[in-house]
Amino acid sequence: MRVFQIVFSPTGGTQKVTDIITSEWGKPVEKIDLSDPEADFSAVSLEKGDVAVIAVPSFGGRVPSLATERLEKIHGNQAACVAVCVYGNRAYEDTLIELTDTAEKSGFRVIAGIAAIAEHSIMHQYATGRPDEQDRSELQNFADKILVKINDGLSDMSTPQIPGNHSYKKAGGAGLVPKADHTCNACGLCAEKCPAQAISKENPRETDGKKCISCMRCIEICPQSARKVNGAMVAVAAMAIKKACLERKNNELFL
Repeated sequence: MRVFQIVFSPTGGTQKVTDIITSEWGKPVEKIDLSDPEADFSAVSLEKGDVAVIAVPSFGGRVPSLATERLEKIHGNQAACVAVCVYGNRAYEDTLIELTDTAEKSGFRVIAGIAAIAEHSIMHQYATGRPDEQDRSELQNFADKILVKINDGLSDMSTPQIPGNHSYKKAGGAGLVPKADHTCNACGLCAEKCPAQAISKENPRETDGKKCISCMRCIEICPQSARKVNGAMVAVAAMAIKKACLERKNNELFL
């Protein structure tokens, strides 16, 4: 079988989870980056014997809209699929069921679902350092169980029961838009790598708030640490979810 990663991971947490899963299978991996605004996703076509790990972060309990739009262009052709949503220890709500629906719409057969934890991309005090060694062990165990299901025969794969609502919760807007401070040297890396193309390539200090999806990649990759979000707004948001984030959430497998 050929193994594919189809991943939307602006700050790297979702990619870390995906790498742990696929590395357990010991196969070469073909990577498709859903955060690449220049990629031609309609040219991506899998085959029935392939296995894809499709992984996205949860943005307010939903799949990032850009990831949905780009995944829908890929031709699954009945390839087996493991749907993975990654969240920052609050809740993933309808993310995993929405991802499953989107994958099936694109022609994939969803044979497993995983909800996994990674460090929160905005409020780093939540799920700090995750996925950690305990997460790694759990995810490797999940990967082994999925491989058993694959080896038992891809021709007769049941779709697992995935939690969530088919009337998805309302998607939130981009409440936190990173902005450049005086240390920005206009190197343009953020504009080049922005999944939503929300940062001007002519003047990287300018951000289109309507296009920004608050993915935080620009903050993550800025070599000058020149891009930031409003600290007061982050503090208010952190307090709002503090109770939900206090208890360590477990990774979940749906098989």
